[in-house]
Amino acid sequence: MPLIITGSNLTINDVVKVARYNEKVELHPDAIERIKNCRTMLEKKIEAGEIMYGINTGIGEFSEIRLDDAQIQEFQKYLIYNHAAGIGDPAPIEYVRAAMLGRINVHAHGNSGNRPEITITLVEMLNKGVTPYVCQKGSVGACGDLAPMAQIALLMMGEGKAYYKGELLEGKEALNRAGIPMPGLMARDGLACINGSTFLTGMSAIFLYDANNLLKQAEIAATMSLEALKANMNPYHPLIHELRGFKGAMRSARSIRKICEGGDLAENRINCKVQDAYSMRSTPQVIGTAHDAIAYAQSQIEIELNGVSDNPIFISDKNLTLTGANFQGTPVALPMEMAGTAITMVCALSERRLNRLNNPALSVGLPALLTKGAGMFSGLMLSQYTADTLIVEQKILSTPASIQSIPAAADQEDFVSMGMNTAIKNMQILDNAYGIIGIEFMAAAQALDFRDYMFGKGTTIARKVVRKYVEHLDVDRPLHSDHTVMQNLVKSCEILEQVEKEIGPLE
Repeated sequence: MPLIITGSNLTINDVVKVARYNEKVELHPDAIERIKNCRTMLEKKIEAGEIMYGINTGIGEFSEIRLDDAQIQEFQKYLIYNHAAGIGDPAPIEYVRAAMLGRINVHAHGNSGNRPEITITLVEMLNKGVTPYVCQKGSVGACGDLAPMAQIALLMMGEGKAYYKGELLEGKEALNRAGIPMPGLMARDGLACINGSTFLTGMSAIFLYDANNLLKQAEIAATMSLEALKANMNPYHPLIHELRGFKGAMRSARSIRKICEGGDLAENRINCKVQDAYSMRSTPQVIGTAHDAIAYAQSQIEIELNGVSDNPIFISDKNLTLTGANFQGTPVALPMEMAGTAITMVCALSERRLNRLNNPALSVGLPALLTKGAGMFSGLMLSQYTADTLIVEQKILSTPASIQSIPAAADQEDFVSMGMNTAIKNMQILDNAYGIIGIEFMAAAQALDFRDYMFGKGTTIARKVVRKYVEHLDVDRPLHSDHTVMQNLVKSCEILEQVEKEIGPLE
């Protein structure tokens, strides 16, 4: 069954299904009717000579310049040429597909003024696997993600480049091979393709989906470390977290208890300290706060996914044209700053548990640096170095982009969100997080190898998956391959999938 696009109820899960897993999409008939009605109204206004921004006027600083009838259609072409001004490496295909889906859902409201052929072409491109080549950098996150979206719009004229069946082709060739007619651009069509913070919203939806899975794996890794360190499990009692009331902390504590269920530690068969360090007993509060931050960001991104972000906005049943600033990326950028910072915070906590596993003064009887050959061998000493450098990079990347506005367009666009910078750096934060949590998994598995008691069902499965890819470190070896394997393993979610298969879904 294809995903039916209505303009409403699009979720981050839907975005991932289409962007990453190529689920087909279909415009609801009512959406097509709304698009047609809006276009009819717009064409009447053009014919009547009504002045409308970006249709029969220039844009930005040139918004007061009136275009004559002969210029109106040509203007859309030059608008896209001018705005296709990104730079550098191409964005991953799934980011581009996410942005295309988001733009289709905006059009489905029937407030964008474009011809239906434009939206239908975007649908066909998604369904037939034609993905425009888009430079990831270039948007300031206001007026729309203009530079990346303009490279998508080039395909409407058979220009630019696009991927099709694994090949990078000229845009016209990609459309021809896929059997997609080229719609061209008429009045308003170009601007309707590039308005709105669509690219950063699509990227953010993917980030949030993956970040939620990362946090679940952070809880699994934490539980393995807690079991290896003979933690006092009283801080995970549900009443502690219910009395404070934060949903994320309650959720995290439940997950950790579920993972270690059935083990000697959870069943109070292991002697432990009266009170552990913060990095152990504060885990639900810290990871739980990240859960709450991700949940809030998701609520904001799903509002944006289902909202109208054009300028102007056309309301056909009221014969009304409204000019405003719904393209402004700040409502997306600010919560996504918090989401990225939350992942950095969780990783900083992970490294502190890693330190306790390595440090013989703190590890409750584990061998120094998790090696039996201390002196001759250095064990996981350098694994901590690697985690540390990744965390410092995360901390640098956690500096907000949303306060870094630089005025543009001769000060017509004098406050911008810089939301694409937020989206790009969040993906880098997440990639580092896979490595950091992967190293904790590796260290925790190494530590558990030195313990001779029973572990929880979830911990046992997680350790087994780690050992499928990384052997116990008996004698020192180069660890760069192990680190990278673990980074990719966390990214793949195989540990999470196998643990949930054994103990049921984590929240």
